[in-house]
Parts: sequence; structure tokens; C-alpha cells
Amino acid sequence: MKLMVHYDKPDLVLDILHRRLCGIPLTCCTSYTELPAALERERPEILYSVRFAGTPGFPRSAILACPSLDWVSVGGAGIDHLAPWDPSRLTVTNAAGVGAETMAQYALASILYFTMGFPKFSARQRQKDWAEGKVASVKGLTLAILGLGHTGRAAASLAAALGMRVVGIRANPVATSNVERVLGPSDLDGVLGEADFVLVSLPLTSKTRHLLDKTQFASMKRGAVLIDVSRGGIVRHAALLESLEEGHLRGAALDVFETEPLPSDDPLWNFSNVIITPHCSSVYDGWERRSVEMFCDNVERWQRGEKRHNIVDPCRGY
Repeated sequence: MKLMVHYDKPDLVLDILHRRLCGIPLTCCTSYTELPAALERERPEILYSVRFAGTPGFPRSAILACPSLDWVSVGGAGIDHLAPWDPSRLTVTNAAGVGAETMAQYALASILYFTMGFPKFSARQRQKDWAEGKVASVKGLTLAILGLGHTGRAAASLAAALGMRVVGIRANPVATSNVERVLGPSDLDGVLGEADFVLVSLPLTSKTRHLLDKTQFASMKRGAVLIDVSRGGIVRHAALLESLEEGHLRGAALDVFETEPLPSDDPLWNFSNVIITPHCSSVYDGWERRSVEMFCDNVERWQRGEKRHNIVDPCRGY
């Protein structure tokens, strides 16, 4: 059995791999363009891969065509850059949950930012304007979470601890801790209409692409805030812009976009009520090492003949 690490910063994780998987031959490839030749030359059975330079140019076809590969372990949670694949020939796992804590905290920080009125206070500060002000509490406000995976559940826990009411949407509705009601996709518009904040934490699939379009934004409560930590493409960019321009949305906190990097001439940059971050809500010091530890746990599970964790269904996208 041979392992290849496809990552541009392998030195961050090689000590863990050598320590925990010392009996497995290991090679590295640090670029997208060199991977096809490296796969043909080394013929690994396992590929640990991080999407380190975005989706455009990612060598998906070379990975899926590699005859020696049995298992691709994705270093992050998203797998839309690999889908679809044949699960009868190739097993794909991900690191679902590796960024759930920080993504949930990002969501709650965004909620507090808007509830406490920081956009207004920041504007006054720039004008050196000491005016009467007040803050507000999130207690009793409603958070709608679209997607109750690791991130959605972590956000629900934090929101409930602050006294928020949490409702959720998931493909297969089941009772979930800290969520008052869990409904299916057919109830989306109704849930949007009761939410003060909408958190998008879904995988990008054929079913979720442009899930939030013009009709859904019209369904949202006037004055609601959108928080998106999922994948670019679930929210239709043009519909979001229209809702912001019309003043229907109070604001938005956006970590993902249909086009990344967000073009410098995109109108979103000009909204004072929009937080823009560069797809980093799951990026924290040490996330790479945590992801590799999860991968090593999975390899050891596999070696013991146990089922691997986080096997992804290409049809569902998670």
C-alpha cells in the first residue's frame, strides 16, 4: 500500500504521517499541474488531497482516471470539486467537522455584529460622532439553519445557549439537539419567512445549487440577515444583490461566493452592511494537522478491518 499527499505545504503534516503511518510508503506532490504525472509514476492506492489553489485547474480527471487509486481522502469537508465519481471503484472520504467549531463561531459573531448594531457604531466612529445609542439582545430571535451537519449542529448549540430559537432544514428531517423544529426542503420558504437570521451550511450539489434564488429571498422576513459559510453557488449571486439593493435584507455575512476570489468590481464590496471574508471561516491555526490526524484515524480503522468514517455518497454530496 502506498500513500501520496497532494498538498502545497506538506511539511506542516509530514511529521504526523511518518509517526502514525510509519509502515506505509509515502510520496508528495505539491502542485496541480504535476499531479497527473506523479500519479502515473508512483501509482498510489491512497491519495490525501487538499484543494489548496481553488477549484479551477484542480486535476479531478487525473485523480478519477488513476487505476491504482482505491481511496481519496479530502483534507476539507467540501467534495464538489471531485464529484461525480464511481463509488463502486473509488472511495472518497472527507474531513467533515474539522472546521465546524470556527464556522459556527463565525456565524454567531455575525449574528452579534448585526444585533448589537456594530455597523452603525462603526460608521459613527469614522465620523467621530458621539451620539446616543443602544444595543439589543439575541434572546428570542429566530435562527434558521439550512443544513444540520457538523457545522449546523455546532451553530445550533451556540445559538441555543444565547437563548435564540433555532429551526432547521435538512434532507432527511430528524430530531436534532438544540433545534426546535427540523423540516424538509419543501418547507424552505416557510422557514425563511420566520427567521431573523439564515445560516447556510449545506454542501454544494445538483439539488442545492441556487437553492436560494429570487423567490427565496422574497420569502425571507424583511430585515433578515443572511450568513453563508457553505459553498459558492448555493446562493444565486444576482438574487442576493437585488435583495440587498432593495433593502429587503438587513445585511449579510459572506464567506463564500459564486466566483472566488470575488472580483474587485463586484457591487458586493460597496455595501456597508455586508461582511466579506475570503472563504476562511474554517481556516484556523492547526486545522491542517487536525485534518491529517482524522485521516490517520481512518487509515488505522481501515487497517483493522473497520468501516471508515466520513465516506461520502457522490449522489448526496456528503
